[in-house]
Order: sequence, then structure tokens, then C-alpha cells
Amino acid sequence: MEVLLTNDDGVRAEGLHVMAEVLKPLGRVVVCSPDRERSACGHSMTLRDPLRAVPVQGFPVDVEAYEVNGVPVDCVNLALHEFFPNGCDLVVSGINAGPNLGWDVTYSGTVGGALEGAVNGIRSIAVSVAVFVEEAPPNLETARLWLEEYLPWLLTAPQPKHTIFNVNIPSIAYPEIRGTRITRMGTRIYKERVEKREDPFGRPYWWQGGVVIMDSSEKGTDVEAVNEGFVSVTPVRLDWTVHELLPELQRSLEGK
Repeated sequence: MEVLLTNDDGVRAEGLHVMAEVLKPLGRVVVCSPDRERSACGHSMTLRDPLRAVPVQGFPVDVEAYEVNGVPVDCVNLALHEFFPNGCDLVVSGINAGPNLGWDVTYSGTVGGALEGAVNGIRSIAVSVAVFVEEAPPNLETARLWLEEYLPWLLTAPQPKHTIFNVNIPSIAYPEIRGTRITRMGTRIYKERVEKREDPFGRPYWWQGGVVIMDSSEKGTDVEAVNEGFVSVTPVRLDWTVHELLPELQRSLEGK
């Protein structure tokens, strides 16, 4: 099996190393990852600057590894062009140190890297550890154990072309995991998203962040599942079209 691994936390992130260890038994694994953290870059790509792929010295897993001065989408495209000229069998993005739940997937560089695999018609998976306490380390051992058990299923489960599986694993001890749920995206919004401040010279600047508000009462969502101690697996598609609205919208246009 030919596997491409990327992430948005950077090539030195421990989650990437754990994911490489899990994937190595599958066959040839090539890591192509940003040279630094690129969180919240979404599905963006670099167009105005050259990309460089540099072999990583001392990568802790015995696989091919390259760091790229770009975002996850750049890493996937460069790797497919340079290291997999005939394509690969699987694209994995992660393990991300933090949740990628609900509408946050639209911001996520982790999910963006997996989506680029789907753009190229390759089975693709995004994996995150849902840490909700600021500065708390992700429980990567739980992620490792879950992946070792469920990776064979992820590789064979029904997955239409141009879709990904977005996996979120609660950051708790493995025996405390209550199971795995197939979910839809929930709601994750932010309170006080932009904060205005002043620098020492009295000049204003703005800091984005805010407090996450999660509605875990929405049944069947990734937010609910993870909050209740379940691993969530959400199929996500590139086609954002609101298909059920098309007939009504057409009738509205004809009757204007």
C-alpha cells in the first residue's frame, strides 16, 4: 500500500509521529508535512511563493519524511506530483492536537489536507484528538490504540469518491472510550470571537480566538458523540451544494 501522511501541526508534532507508526505496517509511507504549525489554514494553498521540500533529518519513525514551507494542501499536491507520480492508495492527515468538530472543519488545516486527497480521488482520512482543556496534552496513546483497532475498517468502509472520514477521538484513557459513532457535523460557534487591544504605543490591534460554544444537545452529531466519550466518524463531502433546495429555488426563479 502507498500512503501519504500530512498534518497542520508541523513535521515535529508528536501526533504526526504516532500516526506514522500506525501506518508503517501498511507499506510505503511518505510524510510530507508543513515545516511549522499551520492551524486554521483550511483548504488554502500557496500560489505566490515557491515551495520547497526538504528531507527531515532524525524523523523518529523509519519512513520517508519531508518538510514543506507551505500548508497541508501544498504538501499533498507536492507529494502527489513528486513522490507518488502514479498516485497513492491513501491520504491521512493528523493526528491533530485538538478537536475538529462541527463547522470548525471549514477552518481546519487537518481536514483541508484530507480534502485535497479527496479532490484527487484518493481515499482520505482526517484524525484529531479532542482536547478541550487549554494546554492539556492530547492523549495520543488512546488515539494509537483506537487506530490500531479500527484502521482496517476505515480502509474498507463504504466511502464515495470525493469524500473523507473526519475522525475525532476523545482525549481520555482508552478504557473510558464508550464506543464509536457514525455522526453528522454539529454546531460549534464562538463567543467574543474578536478582541480589540492596544499596543504600548496606543495603537489598536485585534486578536481572534474567543470561547467555543458547543451545542451537545444536537442528537447524532460529532459534538454530542465526543462529549459523551465516543469516537466520532463523520463522512464529509466536497460537494457543498444544498441539493434539497434546488427544485424549490428553480420554481422560485421561474415564478419571479
